[in-house]
Amino acid sequence: MKEITVTSANFEEEVLKSDKPVLVDFWASWCGPCKMLAPVIAEIAEEYDGKIKVGKVNVDEEVALAMQFRVMSIPTVILFKDGEAVNTAIGYRPKEELVKMFL
Repeated sequence: MKEITVTSANFEEEVLKSDKPVLVDFWASWCGPCKMLAPVIAEIAEEYDGKIKVGKVNVDEEVALAMQFRVMSIPTVILFKDGEAVNTAIGYRPKEELVKMFL
């Protein structure tokens, strides 16, 4: 499964009410480290399909969501379990580090 685009409109349904953990990548198109992280996030979405969901939030388009979760630097990756933010990684992180967030 590829990443899903998360917006204010679908956040509750896709993230908070998900029966699986959701790894959410807060990013922007102009952000260099975000571009470096994008293929890693895509790989995780593919590799762990069925075990977790992977969402992407464009902080330029979803300012309210970024503010709600106090995203000050991007990329910021937040793991949600049972509707709660349980783990956060800020900045570029290697795949192994991100996988440890949900395994």
